[in-house]
Amino acid sequence: MPVAVTGSIATDHLMHFPGRFAEQFVADRLDRVSLSFLVDDLAVRRGGIGANIAYGMGLLGRRPILVGAVGRDFDDYRSWLERHGVDCSGVHVSELKHTARFVCTTDDDMCQIASFYTGAMAEASLIELAPIEARAGGLELVMISPNDPDAMLRHAAECRQRGYVFAVDPSQQLARMDGEQVREFIVGARYLFSNDYEWQLVLRKTGWTEGEVLAKVGMRITTLGEKGVEIVGEQVGVLQVPAVPELAKVDPTGIGDGFRAGFLTGVTSGLDLERAAQLGSLIAVHVLEADGPQEWTFDRDAALGRLAAAFGSEAADEVARILPV
Repeated sequence: MPVAVTGSIATDHLMHFPGRFAEQFVADRLDRVSLSFLVDDLAVRRGGIGANIAYGMGLLGRRPILVGAVGRDFDDYRSWLERHGVDCSGVHVSELKHTARFVCTTDDDMCQIASFYTGAMAEASLIELAPIEARAGGLELVMISPNDPDAMLRHAAECRQRGYVFAVDPSQQLARMDGEQVREFIVGARYLFSNDYEWQLVLRKTGWTEGEVLAKVGMRITTLGEKGVEIVGEQVGVLQVPAVPELAKVDPTGIGDGFRAGFLTGVTSGLDLERAAQLGSLIAVHVLEADGPQEWTFDRDAALGRLAAAFGSEAADEVARILPV
């Protein structure tokens, strides 16, 4: 059965600031910040968290169903995704609004300042999962990634009501969601994704302890940047998987999406959690080394060589069995 990936679908406007954001802030004037960063590069790329995850899973042979809302300007983007193994039958097309826009500036420390225009994404809450599940003949998993907050809450509620296995990733919408919404969103999920900063924000916003969170979700999967990923759950204990060494740091946009694509491909294709996380780390570094979240490509032999170098030949052999030839 396929995986449904719900989330944002956007055009990314990615810029580079040749300096450090941290050097531009005045500590006792943060309540009156007024800054303009002169950038030296602009790249317009396909993006959106849901689309990035689906793209990665498509390259890995999983053929996910993308679920989200777009504008009439989506035709070329649709063609691109379908050509790379993504089923776009779950995408809603707005009659009135443009596809969402993500505008992000990255500094020399790989820190980012970004804004997001919702656009057609505001209509994602109109999408029902049941017709998508019926057309597909069942769904193995529903991945609910950052999207219109109402859509995220609705998808999670429908998954609980209909008994669909689901994963949640509040990440970029944590700033918008209040504690009650975060608590409502994550309950019942098999996987809770975040990075280490977002995990602390989840704890603060929910008011729950780690133990209380883990009593309500199957496990948390927390990415730690260059330190890899930590998986914690009552049934699995604590599992830490290091990152795959990078060959270059080009653009961090979409690294977490790449990890999720690899991990979800792994666990829904029969790999255990450690191997799935290792595949996720491999895809994350592919994204880091590319100029844009969907500009990376996948060479099976080269990728397995890097996996063997990082985690051993046994890991590479096991992962190889689920990858397309």
